[in-house]
Amino acid sequence: MTTGRVEPGKVTAVRPVVRVGAPTERRNPHSVDLDLMSTREVLTVINEADRRVPGAVAAVLDEIAETVDLAVAALRGGHRVHYFGAGTSGRLGVLDAAELAPTFNSPRHWFCAHLAGGPEAMWRAVEDAEDDERAGAADATGCVRAGDLVVGLAASGRTPYVLGALAAARAQGASTVLLCANPEADAASSVDVFIGVDTGPEVVTGSTRMKAGTAQKLVLNTFSTAVMVRLGRVYSNLMIDMVATNAKLRGRMISILMEATGCAEEICRVALHEADGDLKTALVSLVSGAEVSAARAALARSADQVRGALALLAS
Repeated sequence: MTTGRVEPGKVTAVRPVVRVGAPTERRNPHSVDLDLMSTREVLTVINEADRRVPGAVAAVLDEIAETVDLAVAALRGGHRVHYFGAGTSGRLGVLDAAELAPTFNSPRHWFCAHLAGGPEAMWRAVEDAEDDERAGAADATGCVRAGDLVVGLAASGRTPYVLGALAAARAQGASTVLLCANPEADAASSVDVFIGVDTGPEVVTGSTRMKAGTAQKLVLNTFSTAVMVRLGRVYSNLMIDMVATNAKLRGRMISILMEATGCAEEICRVALHEADGDLKTALVSLVSGAEVSAARAALARSADQVRGALALLAS
């Protein structure tokens, strides 16, 4: 369907219109009088709707686990993970990818986020960018390689830019995943893993920055954190690959080292200094009792895995 308005003496562009049947586009019966409610009532309705999200995410943990395993295999094989999205979905993908390097000191090329409309779309809507299937295909063809993992992010499950990127990624030999808030999305059968989170109608009809966005944030956080755990960038439940870029984080490194080793603060400070600020080396040295040079060598021999390095030093 197309629409446009023609004024006398002027021809206007006729633009396509699509009516989406995703659950997020349906009216929520609990919020039909939203504009008549008090502020407290509005907040209560939103909060009660948000409570549905964790349960909806719990229902797709098996699919998230499959995606984690695909990502771990890709990264261990020297490949990359790509997020392709538009609007809110795309922005959340950019956010997740951006947080991994400072949190886990992961190489910046491991997770690559691609947003319909380019960087400018982070701050404002770029007209018709999400409807450009060819742009999605071109973006994927230009950067995706065989062995990569490509995750498409689309609340409706039908965004042309995202589907174009997924189709091109498959043609390149990449594994593909679609994350959406529409369990009945037609594209489910065209990807290796389909994650359809059933968040239902939004409090404000169609506003997928709400429950659908919250669910996507939870899924992406769960997914990428699990990937980092599987790749040895967490010891116990401690961040051990963090980048200390300010005073708070430098203090956190000392706290983590004290928690992991049971050693006094001053001992941890000295060990961290001798390890040139490398938390994992200091940790392995203190736990094993080995010299810093031996700890560093054991980490190198165990692909930078703390438990692997400790096993080597104990043998």
